[in-house]
Amino acid sequence: MKALSHETIAGAGKVIAVHINYPSRAAQRGRTPEQPSYFLKPSSSLSFSGGTVERPAGCELLAFEGEVALIIGTAARRVTIEEAWSHVAFVTASNDLGVYDLRYADKGSNLRSKGGDGFTPIGPGLIPAQEVNPAALRIRTWVNGEAVQEDSTGTLLFPFARLIADLSQLLTLEAGDVILTGTPAGASVATPGDLVEVEVDVPGTGVSSGRLSTTVTEGDIPLGDFGAQPRTDGTQRAEAYGTDEAPRTSVLTPQLKAKLASVATATLSSQLRKRGLNNVSIDGLQSTRPDHKVVGLARTLRYVPNREDLFKAHGGGFNAQKRAIDSLKDGEILVMEARGEKGTGTVGDILALRAQVKGAAAIITDGGVRDITAVAGLELTTYYANAHPAVLGRRHIPWDVDLTVSCGGATVQPGDIIVADADGILVIPPALAEEVADDSISQEHEETYIAQMVAAGNSVDGLYPMNKEWKSKYRDWSITNPAPSYSAAGRP
Repeated sequence: MKALSHETIAGAGKVIAVHINYPSRAAQRGRTPEQPSYFLKPSSSLSFSGGTVERPAGCELLAFEGEVALIIGTAARRVTIEEAWSHVAFVTASNDLGVYDLRYADKGSNLRSKGGDGFTPIGPGLIPAQEVNPAALRIRTWVNGEAVQEDSTGTLLFPFARLIADLSQLLTLEAGDVILTGTPAGASVATPGDLVEVEVDVPGTGVSSGRLSTTVTEGDIPLGDFGAQPRTDGTQRAEAYGTDEAPRTSVLTPQLKAKLASVATATLSSQLRKRGLNNVSIDGLQSTRPDHKVVGLARTLRYVPNREDLFKAHGGGFNAQKRAIDSLKDGEILVMEARGEKGTGTVGDILALRAQVKGAAAIITDGGVRDITAVAGLELTTYYANAHPAVLGRRHIPWDVDLTVSCGGATVQPGDIIVADADGILVIPPALAEEVADDSISQEHEETYIAQMVAAGNSVDGLYPMNKEWKSKYRDWSITNPAPSYSAAGRP
């Protein structure tokens, strides 16, 4: 493997980037192009591994996109697909960085949003193109050491040779030109301080570009008022983050999580009823781990009834189901709206295992589960309506993620807190969670005292609920038997 040199970067007359080229990214964007399309990046945007990239002052959405970069070795003009690959000298890793805050400014050319200095790091090593199969490469991206992108060039909508042949019909690809070949799903936003790494390799062979590393910094010089200013909206945030939601935040601190885990869902339910919430239980499901208590943050996935023409566009590849599972974070719970449809599976052993590896606390579906023996053998708890052998395409299309859904008769929003045990599954609005937890602890403390008094032979009359006399006795008892409290770390 040859190291990327200053001469290689200096020899790049053009940097050409492909818009959408991986089925996983097409599914994420909700559109699959019939033909490849391109945009230009300035050669001045090229930079080396180990450097920094500045998020411009006033901007929010600096997005990374791990990509395979091709470096042209000999000029190509009107070449055939069969001839095209022979014109490539090297393959390496690249990061097609861009600021979505300025995406509107150049009406599709991406000049300012993607053309900034350092916005195209490449390298660090050059893999000789003629020594590898262009359909057998792997692209991976990490942010702060966490894997966020992985795909194979064997899945490309438009293979490398087709891109080269297509471009060469109208322009000459010259030695040193760089072609960025598209990014898979998982591209998202990087913030100042983040370390983004990209690698291209041939799995199982040791052939690799090495990890291309770039650290994001914060710019401190505002954009001049004589040019376009940063501008964001819900659409740009969704496309930059690769999801319908901006970064997930939650009130579910370790302390609150410990409080909720310490009380029964029956107690929580009674406290929610006191606050007028009578329809916050997900009903009719069974659990693979009924002995487990689960507390976590809701993520959501919605299935719609299968329609064959729509399943072709939304059911295959890196569809909404796979995106939802692959984006799960530690302690999150995936809640699936399956309309109570029991005639097919909504998740099986492989995807349930993937959710477990991602650190998910549970999967909840009001539909069927395939491979139930294997799913039940996982540490991950799965709540489901029934077992069924059929794949989801029999009745469902995985449609969208992170939106309000209905599951088991309850409305669930992303960011809701889910608490589940042998008694049932509850959906707790985040704004009420702290007071509901505290009052539930107090309620169970009182009930512990009442149970002791009943065990000692006292009648429940006046004790359950406690009258004035019993409340006075309870207060005296509480002095030496206080209710548990929890530290910020979640420890009692």
